[in-house]
Amino acid sequence: MKHFIFLSLCLITVFSSCEQNNQQEKETGRINWPEITQEMKPWTRWWWHGSAVTEKGLTASLESYQEAGLGGVEITPIYGVKGEEGRVIDFLSSDWIAKLVYTLKESQRFGLGVDLANASGWPFGGPWVNEETACKYVTSRVFQVKGGQTFSESIHYVQKPILRMQDGKKLDIKDVKAPLATNGDLQEYAFDQVRFEKSLPLIMVSAHKSDQKGFTETIDLTDQLEDGKLTWAVPAGEWVICALFEGLHGKQVERAGPGGEGNVIDHFSRIALDGYLDKFDTAFKNHDISYLRYYFNDSYEVDDAHGEANWTPDFFTVFQQINGYDLRNYIPALLGLDTPETNSRVIYDYRMTISDLLLENYTKPWQKWAGAQGKGIRNQAHGSPANVLDLYAASDVPEIEGREIVNLKSAASAAHVTGKKLISSESATWLNEHFESNWGDVKNAVDNMFLSGVNHIFYHGTAYSPQEAMWPGWLFYAAVHFAPTNSLWGDFKTLNQYVARSQSFLQAGRPANDILVYFNIADHWSERGNNMLKHFHSNTLFDDLSLKVCGDYLSDNGYSWDAISDKQLQDVTYQNNQLLTHGNSYKTILIPEASLMPAETFEKLISLANEGATLLFVKDLPEAAPGMSGKTGGTQKIENLKNELLFKQDGNRRIANYGKGLIVVAKEIPELITHAGVQPESFYIDGLQSIRRAKDDGNYYYFIKNTSDTLFKGWITLQADYASAALYNPMTGAEGYALTKSDESKTAIYVSMRPEESIVIETFKDVYTGELYPFYEKLDNAIVLSDWKIDFVKGGPILPESLSTDKLQSWTIYGGDYAYFSGTAEYTTTIPALPDSTDTWLLHLDNVNESAAIYLNNEYIGTLLNAPYELELPVDALRGNSLKIAVSNLMANRIAYMDKQGVTWRKFYNINFAARRAENRGEDGLFSARNWKPKPSGLSGDVILIPLKRTIK
Repeated sequence: MKHFIFLSLCLITVFSSCEQNNQQEKETGRINWPEITQEMKPWTRWWWHGSAVTEKGLTASLESYQEAGLGGVEITPIYGVKGEEGRVIDFLSSDWIAKLVYTLKESQRFGLGVDLANASGWPFGGPWVNEETACKYVTSRVFQVKGGQTFSESIHYVQKPILRMQDGKKLDIKDVKAPLATNGDLQEYAFDQVRFEKSLPLIMVSAHKSDQKGFTETIDLTDQLEDGKLTWAVPAGEWVICALFEGLHGKQVERAGPGGEGNVIDHFSRIALDGYLDKFDTAFKNHDISYLRYYFNDSYEVDDAHGEANWTPDFFTVFQQINGYDLRNYIPALLGLDTPETNSRVIYDYRMTISDLLLENYTKPWQKWAGAQGKGIRNQAHGSPANVLDLYAASDVPEIEGREIVNLKSAASAAHVTGKKLISSESATWLNEHFESNWGDVKNAVDNMFLSGVNHIFYHGTAYSPQEAMWPGWLFYAAVHFAPTNSLWGDFKTLNQYVARSQSFLQAGRPANDILVYFNIADHWSERGNNMLKHFHSNTLFDDLSLKVCGDYLSDNGYSWDAISDKQLQDVTYQNNQLLTHGNSYKTILIPEASLMPAETFEKLISLANEGATLLFVKDLPEAAPGMSGKTGGTQKIENLKNELLFKQDGNRRIANYGKGLIVVAKEIPELITHAGVQPESFYIDGLQSIRRAKDDGNYYYFIKNTSDTLFKGWITLQADYASAALYNPMTGAEGYALTKSDESKTAIYVSMRPEESIVIETFKDVYTGELYPFYEKLDNAIVLSDWKIDFVKGGPILPESLSTDKLQSWTIYGGDYAYFSGTAEYTTTIPALPDSTDTWLLHLDNVNESAAIYLNNEYIGTLLNAPYELELPVDALRGNSLKIAVSNLMANRIAYMDKQGVTWRKFYNINFAARRAENRGEDGLFSARNWKPKPSGLSGDVILIPLKRTIK
């Protein structure tokens, strides 16, 4: 690193005339990397297979993680390893707690933070969750009858049996006993969902009279049943008899470790949550877990099974409290049997109630429980049938996963709007097939997270593995393997340094986005569809909403934005020409196309306009309010407010002045944005993307990435008030003031960025000068290096013999031991005498599979993780003549060798290594690399030294 920060050292010397001047310049414009803290470093999910951990193994693992540059671990106990049953420690047992306490003490000693999953596997559940507190579903029987008849029938529902196994194992339900805990080794069974054939308890039975306008009368018949049989003289008219039954959903904790297997909780029941958390209180009592930082929830995955967990025993009571009417009078609408309008309004109210239950009976109480211990919660709210923005807002650290930026912005939006500092992410989950991802792939995935607003990376992830375990050790089935057994581990520290430097800026200051985009959930919740619930999954979270169209346009065209929910909108105020939300400010609100909107939301929007805000409506104002309240008064309230607006046509726009503010309606988003005083970042047109943070002194940090596949070189302007700027390269550590030029309106900054390269720009309102950031241009007379010696220094299955060559090509072409070697090879050569007429030299490597650490005269210079594989070499380091390039390849070739040889390394309970792609499934349906050909490894093509001339001095 010291070779890349010599500019900084020079700069410090120039500005160190006295302590007073140093302090002043630090406060007002000195180039200054933020100090790296524990939370700025990347963390990793740390799977404990069977919790088969030892103190010796824990210490060794934590030490290796600390040396690699990680900032902390999140402990998630999961299923065990076959053959290691003697080491297993049951979840939350006294031995398990002892290992947790030891881990906390050792982590503190190594300077690593610790979070803990609030379950063994996911979702919340375990053997202490009984049938009363387990997740439930509602089902129905419907009878159509006519007046003048006597209805006489047994009212019962026999549940169809379901048996799903997490590892795909086939088993007859007849061979499974109830309760499941009596079936012996639950690790071996790995139940995912189980329902036995049995009659379900009746919730209620009611009759509903229908006519052409829908259902007009309801009679509760529940008390008229005798021994399960209903005999009822049907009054005149057409009637529908609806019987509701409550069943156990049957979902079991996924990937649970020993002692953690069992029912998933009823997430809608406060009693269920309290009983679940009591187990942890009892287990932790009289133990020092003060160093533990946050508890964690690994998304809402209750319904990735057959059917939905869509009921809780006191649902009717809670529904009436929230909505002001008795749902029992609208059972046909709940089942989709009423008029389209009533069906729509009732299902909206039902879904809104489910959302409130997840918020009020699960997320908030869980956070309060953690807070009472002086801790917090990291929560993956996605996947749930709720307004995820509200669930994220109730979390201390919202966490997201996925790949698509607009959907990833959901967690960051909630954090930004509610003033939370950290947004975490489950990062690099199964990027490619097993053993095919390199650190460059991970960097690009992480950059995507950064651009969405994430600033607290968690890798997915690292499995605890004993030091003595046969290579590749214990691994997780759906991951990039961030473990010391990974042949790329030696270069992991470079990636982690990059993440830490980036996050040191991304955690500073506060968000600086311009546009609030309304999360228009009412239309979505009012669409009946085939299911009672609507889930918001991370990869498709906004996809079914018109918000996605707005988000795509804004993100593609350089506008900064956050989504905001109905609840969050109620806290927005307008002051000094800004929309304020918990310390952050915005310039306008964009309302995507919405037919339905809660009346209180529309009223709040109009109130903000009255105070001076500019509102931008896509296509039209809302037509009505959702739910039954919308029918009884909400829609009329919206109409009354709309009647106060006097629109004038302005081209393709309609514009209304209201109070001190402005309301604009247009079909196309570009026609709206121009009225909000919001300007895009113009460099997006060149393939650059960014996220911006505001500092307390009024200056900004910009994280900018070149997402194109070509070099960008030229001038850019920023949507900020600045007169000068500093540049920081989080990969190399290079820094310097920016070359700028100004006209009457803007100051432009010169940058040069390779494909996939990132840079941080710090703006200053005042003019500061000093050593400029080093940019170079290539000169002629490049030198191709030759006479290579290749030594295989680390890896296996065995170390191949050394090679000498003038033609660099994948080492796998040599066959034999070379073809299936995974590890590190050192390429060494002698550099010829170089002329002194250049400013510096560029080392260019044509092809690297997969990462390359560069040494000059045995002194480390830097590591290259992705193309283009280029590195400026410090002039002082070139005074010798020895070049060494240590290249590490993927784990894939060694894994393929083991599979071809029939070596058993997949020995895990529950799920024994699934393949990501179908072509990589073996005869047993699980992952196999036996058909893989050796993947290119090492250096190939030319290694070139290119003279460089510094373009900015």
